[in-house]
Amino acid sequence: MRVLVTGSTGYLGRAVTAALLEAGHEVVAVMRPGSHRAWPADAQVRRAVADVMDERALTEAMSGCDAVVHLVGIIREFPRQGVTMDRLHVQATQAVLSAMRAVGVERIVYVSALRARPDAPSRYHRSKWAAECAVREQAPAWSILRPSIIVGRGGPGPNFVRQLADLIQKSPVVPVVGDGLYLLQPVHIQDVARAVAACVTSPIQATVDLAGPHTVTYLSLLGRIATVLHRPLRTIRVPMRLMLRVAPWLERFPAFPVTHDQLLMLREGNATSPEQAETARRLLGFACRPITDEDLLRSL
Repeated sequence: MRVLVTGSTGYLGRAVTAALLEAGHEVVAVMRPGSHRAWPADAQVRRAVADVMDERALTEAMSGCDAVVHLVGIIREFPRQGVTMDRLHVQATQAVLSAMRAVGVERIVYVSALRARPDAPSRYHRSKWAAECAVREQAPAWSILRPSIIVGRGGPGPNFVRQLADLIQKSPVVPVVGDGLYLLQPVHIQDVARAVAACVTSPIQATVDLAGPHTVTYLSLLGRIATVLHRPLRTIRVPMRLMLRVAPWLERFPAFPVTHDQLLMLREGNATSPEQAETARRLLGFACRPITDEDLLRSL
């Protein structure tokens, strides 16, 4: 099959592209103007330089494709630059779906986020839910994957482990918001990519949670990353209530490491249920692997 991939140059995009190629598909990789220069030369990948909001360019790139994998997403907004969750999650998904209708592509795999729902406290999860709804309502054949925190070697985009490692390496004392006992269920990047490829080949008309087999706390993950880095971990507790008050003001500065939205997501955790994990295993045909220390190192 010929598969168009949006967000191909991001952290997850390269792993998904590799999984699709390994499954025997041809890949049309959509890249923002300028980002294509960072993409390694690969005769198996056809580059399509286009803004994901440019419906005309998307339609041209999508011509002749059999399926779409939609990966575009952001974790932090920069409104002055037009980088908002409504624009990059909801409006971009609408543009992709419109382009699909224009060229007759029916199949889409959309990578959303664990805990996306209409009444979520965070804009991130609410915008992901809105994009999911558009996919379910408008695409004839769809699969929606909701990964937890992704771990492993990927592209150059931001990832959670790398951000925590930077804090440990650059700060003499690492701030921990609240008690640090928020539950996380990291999933390996190769398992996410494998799930995407499986849904392209054999479409699963379902919304599937993707999470590893082990649930950990934020504090224990922080300690484990410090251990693999051979660095001491000294923490200081910062009240969650205080951070929620000051973050909307401080997040205006790009150097401030966390946003109000991210704090809301951290507070509620990022884990799924055993029942949902079993459903994912049954639908996809494999179980997600545990995260090793080597996986953490490869995320850096």
